[in-house]
Amino acid sequence: MENNNAADFEKYAARLEEIAAFLEKGNLSLSEAVELYTEGRGLSARCSEILEKARLAVTYNDEDVKEDENND
Repeated sequence: MENNNAADFEKYAARLEEIAAFLEKGNLSLSEAVELYTEGRGLSARCSEILEKARLAVTYNDEDVKEDENND
């Protein structure tokens, strides 16, 4: 994961934890809860994208290493 993506991931994950804590307390109005839920869904999607990019990078690097090993 690039440093920027790693920093973004950590920031998004921390915010998701905050949102979950607010929602778990249950002392929000319906509109506040919906707003936080919507924000959380967006953050979750961004985290998933970052993780998928990291997974693809690792897979690609593993394939390069295996190819190099086979060429030796």
